[in-house]
Amino acid sequence: MKIAVVTGVLGGIGKESALWLCRAGYSVVGMDIMEANNLPDFDGHDFTYVKGDLSCADSRQNLVDMAVQKGNISVLVNVAGVAPKVRRDILELTEESYDFVMGINTKGTLFLTQAVANRMIKQGKGGAIVNISSCSAYTSSTSRGEYCISKAGVSMITKLFADRLAGEGITVNEICPGIIATGMTAAVKEKYDKLIADGLVPIGRWGTPDDIAKAVVALCDGTFGYTTGQSFIIDGGMHIRKL
Repeated sequence: MKIAVVTGVLGGIGKESALWLCRAGYSVVGMDIMEANNLPDFDGHDFTYVKGDLSCADSRQNLVDMAVQKGNISVLVNVAGVAPKVRRDILELTEESYDFVMGINTKGTLFLTQAVANRMIKQGKGGAIVNISSCSAYTSSTSRGEYCISKAGVSMITKLFADRLAGEGITVNEICPGIIATGMTAAVKEKYDKLIADGLVPIGRWGTPDDIAKAVVALCDGTFGYTTGQSFIIDGGMHIRKL
């Protein structure tokens, strides 16, 4: 049985990634911070939910323990992430907001990856790790600097683990989504609707969680078995520099 661990599993990219992995034959163990007594989207799938806080060491260990109870971990997909609770100019960024965002997006991702990587090495069967970073890893947003910094950190986490784990048969890659329709972007929908209408995204539409989930599966199933340490930019062409 192929076990996939997915964080941020109750919303947007996390939920769709988990569902697509279930459909691809994985047994998915997913974690999120919210209570979830009823998950109809996962009916009929081999899915186990674990409530936990990615920034907390005990929660990370509990997630790994729950996955190991089901078998060998084949896949880790790091999706869980938060935006700042309040957008502030970089000149007014607070330590509290920085610690909140970095604790989940960067520290949590780093140490869960470490725990799963050590487990994969012990298993001796290789594996695949996919980190969901962001176009914000390389695009300045001065009203949410802590988020940009956190995602740039995820990009380096990807490279470091890709380098360290290549000899163990474990690939580590990241996906950098562009403007994706999720709960995180709902509050700025009007702003991005206008930017997209004005040509910011050459493909001309919002991205969807499905757009990212399909790429997650491809990075987990061996399709890109000779690729590691790579950033896959999925943003409808937004990154293209034009004159």
